[in-house]
Formats: sequence, structure tokens, C-alpha cells
Amino acid sequence: MQVTPAPDATGAPSVRQLLVLSIPALVIGAVSALVLWLVDLLAEQLHGVLWTALPAVFGADASTPWWILVVLTATGAAVGLVVQFVPGHAGADSATTELSAPPLPILVVPGLLLAVVLSLAGGVSLGPENPIIAVNTAIAVAALARLAKAVPQQLVVLLATAATIGALFGTPVAAALVLTGTVAAVKAGGALWDKLFLPLAAAGAGAVTMHLLGGASLAFTVQPMNGVEPVFLLMGLLVAAVSALAGILAAWLLPLVHRAFHSLRHPLLYTTLGGLALGILGMIGGPMTLFKGLEQTGELIEHPERYGTGQLVLFAGIKIIALVVAAAAGFRGGRIFPAVFIGVAIGLLGYALIPGIPMSLAIACGALGIVLAATKDGWIAIFVGIALVGDPLVLPLLCVIVLPVWLLVTKAPELVVHPSERPGAVAPPATS
Repeated sequence: MQVTPAPDATGAPSVRQLLVLSIPALVIGAVSALVLWLVDLLAEQLHGVLWTALPAVFGADASTPWWILVVLTATGAAVGLVVQFVPGHAGADSATTELSAPPLPILVVPGLLLAVVLSLAGGVSLGPENPIIAVNTAIAVAALARLAKAVPQQLVVLLATAATIGALFGTPVAAALVLTGTVAAVKAGGALWDKLFLPLAAAGAGAVTMHLLGGASLAFTVQPMNGVEPVFLLMGLLVAAVSALAGILAAWLLPLVHRAFHSLRHPLLYTTLGGLALGILGMIGGPMTLFKGLEQTGELIEHPERYGTGQLVLFAGIKIIALVVAAAAGFRGGRIFPAVFIGVAIGLLGYALIPGIPMSLAIACGALGIVLAATKDGWIAIFVGIALVGDPLVLPLLCVIVLPVWLLVTKAPELVVHPSERPGAVAPPATS
């Protein structure tokens, strides 16, 4: 029996159809946020054990170099055991996936959740976005396949993705910007907002639920600009270009490092080795260069006076290498949150070195450059820059600065490993 009425003759959904489908959209939004919150909660509890309770037993603390090395190496071994032996092998290699991917079998979810919790708690330089979207998509598809078979699987995937993005960034605007290109490409009638209606409902429910649960926010307090001057465009472009080049460097290195790690073939070997490498990097860069980077980003923005130019260069450099190693060595996680930390460090470096550039503009441009290089999405890059600083005067400047930076990154490699770049892959035959 048909659950929802068919679209009208133009292909546009009817008002009744949108209202009826809003119910699963809102449920998916709330459940997706709950899953993200629970994962964050579990990771936080394990973080307390690994970085507070246990080191105290041995007379160390979270900043003790040898303890950083031990925890990261052990985390690598633990994730390797999950990837190699747990059913489903913790899903697809995160280095090879985009934010949205085909739904996983539900049996893969426990192993993927375990791998991402271990990575988040253990200090790995990856965020939760890719695996949590995969988990929420698998749960939503499995649940609605039984409860509401008339809802197309493609729509369920879109709603779960939107819901998780809304929960991750604390606003449905992020999901709308990320998915605008996707829904606009759908060959169906109706206005763009007809297609965005249900994803926005899911994203809004996810964002509101996450706020009600007390989830972390991407927004911070920054001194706003007093006005706009033409020279700010050149200043901001310089910062954004340097940040974008850092992202391009990471994208160029990722497949090379990925091939080197995966040539070992056994996940237990290459994730343990990756954990050891991350531990050495953590010993050099300190706790600020560990973890997904959201709390550390807030620390940089709220207390910039604590960090000199040398420290900012160190933080950005170590985090770039740590991001590449973590993504290449088989850990499960996303690349946006650590990229934001790198961009903020570069932005504050620009603020320290370029006389007269406003701090909010420097931070926003630093985030914009590397996020644009990492995602190849101008909307999400602009959104992240504005969300970090909350300064409306920065918005028109970013909308201009993003254009030349896009020319810089558009033909550059993506921050993802494609099938032809994996070990043992055979390149497709050349065509004449």
C-alpha cells in the first residue's frame, strides 16, 4: 500500500507528501544526533581513563611525552585488531570515502563504532564525521526498510547524511549548503526548496537535538571587524592561499603515505605503526596537536596571546602530518575537523605576521582555504569560516576571496584516496 501520495504532473512533491515524509525526517534527525552524542560521550569517558586516570597511576599526565607515545601506539594496535578481526572490518577505509557513501550492512556498525570511539579517545587526528554519517545511514536504512518500505532508500541516505551534518555543526545551514549541489542535480521537477525541505527537516532536528543534549559547538567568540577596507581582500587572500596550499600538500601526500602503510597488508601492523608515528608527532607537538581538534581550535581562538609564531607553525605543521598519517594508516574518522584546526593556526599566524589584518578575517580565511582544498566545496568552506568567528562583516569578503582560491584548488588533488591510488590497483587502460 502506498504510504505517501505520488508527486504531481511536474514531478514536484505535493504539500501532503512533504508533510507525511517530514515525520521520518524528524525522527532520523533526532536519532542521528543521539547516536553522535552517545559516541562523543563514550569517547569522552574513555578519554578520561586514558589521559587522566591511568597516567596519574604512573606519575605522568596528558602532556608527558612518553605517555603520549604509549597511548597512541596502543590505540593504533586496538584499532588494528578491530579492523582485522571484528566482523565487517569497521567498514570502508575512511581515507577512501567522502562524507556521503552507499549504506553499509547493519552488521558492520558495531565494529565501526568501536573503531571510531577508540580513535577519538586515543588522540588520533581525525574527526567523527565520515564514520558517524556511515553509522547513521546504515541504522536509518535498516530501520526504514522494515517500518516504511515506501520511503526510497536514496532519500533515507540523504536524510541521514543531512541529519548528521546538522548535528555535527550545530545548525541545519551546514547541511543545506553541503547538499545543495546534490539535490539540485536530481532530475525531478519542483523548486530547489522542495528538494531541500526534507533534508532541512532532518538536519534541523539533528541540530536542535544535539543542542538539547549539550553537544559541542563550532562557534567561538572573536573580536569583530570595525569596518571593511579594500586592502583586507588582499590580506585575506594571502592567508587563504597559504592555507589552501597546506591542504593541497596534504592531498598530495595522502595517497603516497596510504600506499606505504597499506603495503604491509595487515591492519594490525599498519595501524599500530601509524599509532607509533602519531605518538612521535604528539611528543613533538604536544597535546594541542592530538585529537580531532575542536577543543584545541577553541583554545587557539579564545587565547591567541598564549601562542607565538613558532608555536603556531609547529602546530600547523605537525597537525598536517598527523592528519595524513591518521587517514592513511587505517584509522576511522573524518578530515574536516583537524583541517579546521590547521586553518585556524594558519589564520592566527597570518594575524601575527600581517600588520592590520583583523583577527576575525584572518581566522575565517585560514579555515576557508584548507577546508576548500579538503572538500572542494565553496559553500561549506565559507560556512565554516563564518561559523568560527560569527562576524557578519567577514561574509562579503569571504565570498570574494573564495573565488581566486577556488582557481588554486579546483585542479589540485582531492584529500581522498581513489581506487587507482590504492596498493595493487591497476590503472584503467588509456583511451585514444
